Amino acid sequence: MPSASPRTPRRQHHEDPVLNRSLVRGVEILRAFRPGADQLGNGEIAERTGLSRATVSRLTQTLVECGLLEHDRSRRSYRLATPVLSLAHAMRGGSPVLAAVAPLMRALAEKLRINVGLATADRDEMVYLESFRFNRKVALRSVVAGQRVPMELTSLGRAYLAAADSAQRRTLLAHLRQRRGADWPLLRKALEDARLSVDAKGYCAASWQPEVVAIATPLALPDRPIYVLNVSVRTTAGIAETERQLSGPLLALREDAKAALLAADP
Repeated sequence: MPSASPRTPRRQHHEDPVLNRSLVRGVEILRAFRPGADQLGNGEIAERTGLSRATVSRLTQTLVECGLLEHDRSRRSYRLATPVLSLAHAMRGGSPVLAAVAPLMRALAEKLRINVGLATADRDEMVYLESFRFNRKVALRSVVAGQRVPMELTSLGRAYLAAADSAQRRTLLAHLRQRRGADWPLLRKALEDARLSVDAKGYCAASWQPEVVAIATPLALPDRPIYVLNVSVRTTAGIAETERQLSGPLLALREDAKAALLAADP
């Protein structure tokens, strides 16, 4: 799974006079923490954010005083503090999208004994908002809300790219091309094939984990971010057979989710 690093594309917030630069930089520091990078020193944070060590030192002290970071004096490092978890809980509990769509996802997962997920994009990664997992076989990994997966390798990310507007798609593809180097030609074709599949069939498929096949479809409504639904199974049957079995239920779930969201709008 990709780790936080300066390679992640960022909006040029400092060029917008409306935004508070210190707040933006503080948010970048909080973004540097994630699984596998849960305890960071000022030098590591500076490397991951592109900020100077002096700026990082000042802002980490402020975030400690605000209760969003904890300081481990013995290790001279920081970790996220408990209130950050409370913010995430408030987001999940107050999400109208999850309230409308999660019961539908759970029902499909239980009915077919499959994995059903909902995600959206954060820069060049996809972030799970919810995941119900009912594997037919024991999985090698589990997926939980908040977990990140690569945009360019997964059905979730490829479906998102297919639904993104042309300007955003160009920006993301340019970034991925720079990052992937020699792997880019094959990856670029896979992304284009996924776009054509979404245009023609409403979904795309990918298998980036051994013996795990996932298919995904964009969930796009006016005045909302682009969400992506996916279903996946651990199988040796291959992509074509998984599409045959699960594309219908996935597309039906998308339509039911759209109807639920439209009904929930005031």
